[in-house]
Amino acid sequence: MLSSQANTPLPNSSDVEAVVTKAIHRAEQWLEIEETSASTKQLADMVHDPDGVEFTFAFVDRVARPEDNAVSAKEFAKIANPFKRTEPVPGFMSLVDSILVTAGSIAAPLLPNIVMPIARTYLRTTVGHLVLDAESKALDRMLDDYRDRGFQLNLNLLGEAVLGEAEAQCRLDNTIDLLKNPRVDYVSVKASSVVSQLNHWDFEGSIERLKDRLRPLYRQAMKRNPHPFINLDMEEYKDLHLTIKLFTELLDEEEFRDMEAGIVLQAYLPDTFDALRELAEFAAQRRAKGGAKIKVRLVKGANLSMERVDSEIHDWPQAPFLTKAEVDANYVRLLDWILQPEHAENLRVGVASHNLYHLALAHELSVARNVEHQLDVEMLQGMSPAQSEAVRDVVGNMILYTPVVKKEDFDVAISYLVRRLEENGAKQNFLYALFTPEDDETDVTGMTPMQGQELRFRNSVRDRWDTFAGSRRTQNRLEEEAAKKGTQSAGLPGNFVNEPDTDPTLPANREWALQIVDPTNDPGPAQTPQVTDPAVIDAAVARCREASEQWSKKTGAERAELLDRAADALANNRSKLISAAVFEAGKTVAETDPEVSEAIDFARYYAESARQLDHVRGSVFTPYKSVVVTPPWNFPIAIPLGGVFAALAAGACVIIKPAPQVLRIAEVFMGILREAGISEDLVQLVNADEAEAGKRLVSHPDVESVILTGASETAKLFRSWKPRMVINAETSGKNAIIVTPAADPDLAVADIFKSAYGHAGQKCSAASLIITVGSIGKSKRFINQLVDAVRSMKVGPGSDISTYMNGVIEAPGDKLLRGLTELEKGEKWLVKPRKLNDEGTLWSPGLRDNVKPGSWFHTHECFGPVAGIMHAETLDEAIEWQNSTGFGLTGGIHTIDVEETAYWRERVEVGNAYVERGITGAIVQRQSFGGWKNSSLGSGAKAGGPNYVAQQGVWTEGDISELAAGTLPTHITQLLREIRGLGSPALSKDDHVWLRRAAESDAYAMSTEFGVEHDKTALVVESNVFRYKPLLEPLRVRVSEGANPRDLLRLKLASAATGTELDISANPEVAREWGELGEQMRTSSDRDFAEEIAIAQSVRVRALGNSPEEFYEAAAKSGSVILDQDVLPDGRRELLPLLLEQAISTTEHRFGYIHGLTP
Repeated sequence: MLSSQANTPLPNSSDVEAVVTKAIHRAEQWLEIEETSASTKQLADMVHDPDGVEFTFAFVDRVARPEDNAVSAKEFAKIANPFKRTEPVPGFMSLVDSILVTAGSIAAPLLPNIVMPIARTYLRTTVGHLVLDAESKALDRMLDDYRDRGFQLNLNLLGEAVLGEAEAQCRLDNTIDLLKNPRVDYVSVKASSVVSQLNHWDFEGSIERLKDRLRPLYRQAMKRNPHPFINLDMEEYKDLHLTIKLFTELLDEEEFRDMEAGIVLQAYLPDTFDALRELAEFAAQRRAKGGAKIKVRLVKGANLSMERVDSEIHDWPQAPFLTKAEVDANYVRLLDWILQPEHAENLRVGVASHNLYHLALAHELSVARNVEHQLDVEMLQGMSPAQSEAVRDVVGNMILYTPVVKKEDFDVAISYLVRRLEENGAKQNFLYALFTPEDDETDVTGMTPMQGQELRFRNSVRDRWDTFAGSRRTQNRLEEEAAKKGTQSAGLPGNFVNEPDTDPTLPANREWALQIVDPTNDPGPAQTPQVTDPAVIDAAVARCREASEQWSKKTGAERAELLDRAADALANNRSKLISAAVFEAGKTVAETDPEVSEAIDFARYYAESARQLDHVRGSVFTPYKSVVVTPPWNFPIAIPLGGVFAALAAGACVIIKPAPQVLRIAEVFMGILREAGISEDLVQLVNADEAEAGKRLVSHPDVESVILTGASETAKLFRSWKPRMVINAETSGKNAIIVTPAADPDLAVADIFKSAYGHAGQKCSAASLIITVGSIGKSKRFINQLVDAVRSMKVGPGSDISTYMNGVIEAPGDKLLRGLTELEKGEKWLVKPRKLNDEGTLWSPGLRDNVKPGSWFHTHECFGPVAGIMHAETLDEAIEWQNSTGFGLTGGIHTIDVEETAYWRERVEVGNAYVERGITGAIVQRQSFGGWKNSSLGSGAKAGGPNYVAQQGVWTEGDISELAAGTLPTHITQLLREIRGLGSPALSKDDHVWLRRAAESDAYAMSTEFGVEHDKTALVVESNVFRYKPLLEPLRVRVSEGANPRDLLRLKLASAATGTELDISANPEVAREWGELGEQMRTSSDRDFAEEIAIAQSVRVRALGNSPEEFYEAAAKSGSVILDQDVLPDGRRELLPLLLEQAISTTEHRFGYIHGLTP
């Protein structure tokens, strides 16, 4: 193992300790130099002002970035207008500056097109020392000036996010242009900036793409003598191994062997010790072949915040070290190891830091070991110019890392500035301490800030060989499966935790993925014969009901144990499941791996729901005996298994009828369930035909419940066979993402194209509509980025690891074909879809523009790789269009305006709402999944949510004295008093006691479950709220013969508790019998009421008494539901029909910076 050497000091390591005193003395000399630069002083004051970083970040991000002057002006007023701002203008600004800012913020909303360009220019001058102008004349002047002063500039050209190949090529061309400038002798370039949509599963293919793209850059450098220096930059952990392999392979090519070039390593990654050894070995071999030296630039690492985001969202260990002390110790270890005579002729070292102790140590160590020529010292442009001059005077050279940006692209410098602001706002940072008065508080008790820094430095020297080296991410699917390690989440009984997806950054996992797509792992065709005889169905249903006798008697905890074993079995067979999906359904590894995690999560989450059923008090749950699960083909693992596990958790036995397109996948997961101990009695796979046998199964009189995921039309067909069918269905969606002028276009485009075209748009959650608001719809940058991203997607079969977007499951049907080939009036193609194979299963993605409200494409789900743009004038209009498709599954908004977000959040009519992120990929519990309106059928409980298992059975009244009671709100107490005063129909004393207990149970349910916003996952970087909302329209209550007046009054209490209104009706005869209560009812004949329901859309009817059959037939036609279960005093059960469940997932950070939390 390489890393063992990371804890073994070298024979001459004592040199480091020997020069520590000299290094401290040297650093103290440099520290005596006073920073006189006004911009540096202002930066220092800003990071020390309690409101400074927050204000500056808001100004940079919300005022300077938006293209739309009106948006910028509104935000300017929010942060600086004395009448509107919530925080003071920070003290770090001079009196003149704060007067200018205040005056500007008042004038901005009145004259946005005059004030905002001035404000942006002001910002450019304020941070102009950190991010420089790429305009050629200004750049030339700057390069001349710095060269005259003994500095070399390492130029890093910033640009908009690289989401498509046109932007990637443009960035490369601009960097090549820089190299054509004779004054430019040093540039930095990131691999991720010259190739778009890098596929980390396809490591080798990505390397080849990158080499092809970068060769012209290196060739341009070779044309000049001496060659300008190219530095391959590093940003995200996921690019570490990719960048090292790219660098070594490219520089090993014959034409570049004489070229000296460099790469960056980040000391905050414990992987860097091994990486540095690998690079040193490569450098030695290269020199032995007669090649030039290489250079390694050692930095501490500046992407920590986004690495934290990545690890928290995926539930992977954080790739960088967890403490600054470890980073510093690793930095010193790297210096100790590499600054050696044996490496000096092969490899130069760039020591890039503003920590003067570490710079001094590197210098003194290079002198002691006689390798001064090996060392370059590097600092950041504009951060502490006086000190960089002092350091240069001692070490003889100085390279300044210098971001440059074109004037029109200045907003793209935001993320760079955020990183600089955040770094320097952290108390343990050297620059923060440097500008902190000696008597200020510090994070080391009893010391001045610089004494604290000296102590940190001494500790980094002391701890360097004891600090961990290697990867903090150790997930290895090959080992896990071989050793049958089961699930990998930290969940325990009573505490559900999501299963982590596979990390494609890790080499073992990529090897595992290549085995998955190897043709030898194709499971072959399906084996199960088709059932055409209804008698076979009858036998299967009878077996199911018989088995349920024993299964339903087990406790929830006992059932949960079996589900937990099933979760382990799925985890141990992850690759087998993915192979089946790749070869039968054409899915990619990247799309299927999270689906396996979701199936595991369903087993574990529903196991917890089963345990909770053991603790229910005051009501009695009786599970259904037989449940039929009819899943779709698009998610052939998670959705069928989710339905199976929910029914098993409740205590039912299951028959699963897979979609015919994915029968083999079902056979594979059924084999895995058998291994886990789930017998054929508990779950039967029945490959029923789509004719008589299938109809018999779904409509069988002894099947008590159907779980369907599929088209709305399928649900209607099923119910036409058996109108009283208990069915819970997730159906279609026509989902939209709204983009306002306050959106960050880079993030919006990235989320849109993934949400629209992931799995070729074959997700019920896919975004097939993009609704722009106002100026963003006319933004060339936004539209061009989106078109570029869509055009650049690599389409292919799932079995090709390089595929970015897979094909559709079968040749398109009428609706999808129309979506892919026909435009409506006024529409145009921005990207026209193309058929790529004879079978019609591979299509390039399509993007249409000018979709009109009410048009065919606006209201029809196509279920394929095509999306359309609508252009609204206002946010209200956009919300109206988003809500007017008839569906209500998923929806999103991209805006960084918190007021717009809050406004949208309370008006969007979807079950799953997303803010500043993609709208697909819902995760169990985190974003439990299910829609409103025509997107859902049944009781409305979300899959992967707290109420899903409890709907697979019948609830009846238990011992009401066991119901938990809450404090009654005033209006409920008053309503109970009104009920007591009711003249007719007469209620007994027991009825009044029962109603009061019901009201108290409602109060408890509202205060603990229904009236609060839950975030069980509790991430820092993303909030995931689960909440309940009143129905969009009144709950229809139909009173029929045999109803109990007490039940109606109980529903009135429920209505008062939830805020959902009731529309109570009865036929005239029933109403007359109900006296005073009857007078309050709307009267209509049963036939009229049935006709009303038949044309309503997805309404809930709470039925009291004996409802006639025609109600059920009417509801089946309109996608409505008749809820005829017992009326219970238990608020936790009886309030559910009056509520909608909603999951809202919101990105809570900007580039990893979290407002109010990040130091």
